[in-house]
Amino acid sequence: MKLTTLFAGAAALLLGACGNASTPERSDAAADHKSDSTLARTSEIQSPVQIDYSVIGTPIVGQMVAVDLKLKSSLGAQPYKISFRVNDPTAMQFPETQSASVSISPPAGDKHSSQQVTVIPLREGRLYLNVAAVVETESGSMQTVTAIPIQVGPEAPRQMLENGSVTTDADGNLIRSLPAEE
Repeated sequence: MKLTTLFAGAAALLLGACGNASTPERSDAAADHKSDSTLARTSEIQSPVQIDYSVIGTPIVGQMVAVDLKLKSSLGAQPYKISFRVNDPTAMQFPETQSASVSISPPAGDKHSSQQVTVIPLREGRLYLNVAAVVETESGSMQTVTAIPIQVGPEAPRQMLENGSVTTDADGNLIRSLPAEE
């Protein structure tokens, strides 16, 4: 009796795992999903404002450098506010004429808004200008933040840290041996 029950349970399990022939394979379902362009895409997050940038000229310590911003709102002609911030005031600062935030009313249509921000680097290295765009909607505020890297002076060469020792095997392949820590 136990053997019969065990055999019947195993058969039911195997048949259940096989599925029936009318159910499409997983790859067919994925192919159908990709080919159907009417499906809504809920997994993609779209920022309210796309921020593109270009650093004008070569940044030099103590001299003003301009950064051109191209802003494109995904919410049409709805106005938004952009603000500028520097994390380390000992590394970079704004000139007195640069405002910390600007309100933008995008043009009608599918056009970009342009804005220029000026900063003064105070030391060499990679410095960052943070640009935030905030859009107020009925459901609350939405924000896009971008950190713009500004390289002042020569870029420091990157050196790879070597760990262990490199040897070759009988076939000439490189082998890196790492010491064990106990």
